[in-house]
Amino acid sequence: MDLRIFTEPQQGATYDTLLTVAKATEDLGFDAFFRSDHYLRMGSSDGLPGPTDAWITLAGLARETKRIRLGTLMTAGTFRLPGVLAIQVAQIDQMSGGRVELGLGAGWFEEEHKAYGIPFPKEKFGRLEEQLAIVTGLWATEVGKTFSYEGTHYQLTDSPALPKPAQAKLPVLVGGHGAVRTPRLAARYADEFNMPFASIEDSEVQFGRVRKAAEEAGRKGDDLVYSNALVVCVGKDDAEVARRAAAIGREVDELKANGLAGSPAEVVDKLGRYQAIGSQRVYLQVLDLDDLDHLELISGQVQSQLS
Repeated sequence: MDLRIFTEPQQGATYDTLLTVAKATEDLGFDAFFRSDHYLRMGSSDGLPGPTDAWITLAGLARETKRIRLGTLMTAGTFRLPGVLAIQVAQIDQMSGGRVELGLGAGWFEEEHKAYGIPFPKEKFGRLEEQLAIVTGLWATEVGKTFSYEGTHYQLTDSPALPKPAQAKLPVLVGGHGAVRTPRLAARYADEFNMPFASIEDSEVQFGRVRKAAEEAGRKGDDLVYSNALVVCVGKDDAEVARRAAAIGREVDELKANGLAGSPAEVVDKLGRYQAIGSQRVYLQVLDLDDLDHLELISGQVQSQLS
């Protein structure tokens, strides 16, 4: 099972902090560094010193890391026009030597749109479907040919469909809890399906829906990677678990019920149960970005047991 580090910088982080975490991610043997795509803090955090842009961050990290994969869970479709997004992601993939992955979602946090003057359309899912069609269509168009698209929300005419990513097939992630439209969208466009912050039981049901949708779309169910995103809080003993839970404003029992929390042995056991229902990759939501000892413990006593 791959373990990836997933950060939420809108809660308060500078680029330098993110760079430090990304370098630790690489040095400690994790598979990837991912970040959210938000411009406004959530909950009681003050959000200081303010937000960082997801793709500007990843462009910097592309030049300052060498091995780890880089990506978003999830880029908000409301933030960027699909043609511009395709250019940005392709360029950063080139800058990284082919290590970028695009998680793309509809966008949901209305307050951050109001805070920064970003339009928040009522119909977001239809826009997301068109965005996926455009981004993947631009990348798949042969060099020297053009790409056109006539949709309800977006129209492209004779686009040169440049630049191209460094990867022949840049991985696209789709995720969510929707029972019908989300699995169909993943089946059509995604290389990976991500189930965010869900129980083992709910994940198993949703993975089954995506597999069925893939088969109905003429793909094999195993064509997609299946993954989870879960908050992580690991400690050598109960006191350390409690300290780390308090640092992120959470209760230990709640974290154990809804995430990956407890001793390394407890977390390895729970990861094994996710793996048993088909999860191949887990994004560890790390909320205290100053606690690098936490990453070291996970690497040394959790990840090492999954290898």
